[in-house]
Amino acid sequence: MISEKLIKGQLLIAEPSIIGDLSFNRSVILLADHDKEGSVGFIINKPLKYTIHDLLPEINASFKIYNGGPVEQDNLYFIHNIPDLIPNSIEISNGIYWGGDFESTKTLINNGKINKNNIRFFLGYTGWEENQLELEMISNSWIVANNNYKNKIIGKASEHFWKEQILELGGDYMIWSNAPENPYLN
Repeated sequence: MISEKLIKGQLLIAEPSIIGDLSFNRSVILLADHDKEGSVGFIINKPLKYTIHDLLPEINASFKIYNGGPVEQDNLYFIHNIPDLIPNSIEISNGIYWGGDFESTKTLINNGKINKNNIRFFLGYTGWEENQLELEMISNSWIVANNNYKNKIIGKASEHFWKEQILELGGDYMIWSNAPENPYLN
């Protein structure tokens, strides 16, 4: 499950030692792109209090919006598993795609052809400059894991996903699964 090499489509699980960081404490990030110039990902387990209809009233759906990360939080991004329906999608891996024609996407949602297991919306994203993520790996900020859920992760990852991933890691991580979010307040 744990991997050392970074490739898009993997999961970055925040180390339990990331305490007090509002964006990344107990985060699980889907790595959407990674190359020599940098990396992009989306936090997949931090739902916000908004739905897509709250942000775009012309969309008649109550899909949750997630906090994708601290970069460009005034922009809406999406991942999905239906490239045959959404033109101009970019494959991440394992049948997960990023973006695509948004007008088509809105129409498909309003026509009931896309459900919450097909798509996930984010405000913002997580980004790293060249070598920044590698340096964070060296400082033990992240655990890299393969995405064993493939394209079903869109419907799977919930706000309890970090705890589930920590439990799957087992060993010394097990104790952290029931620890309070900020142990200093205990």
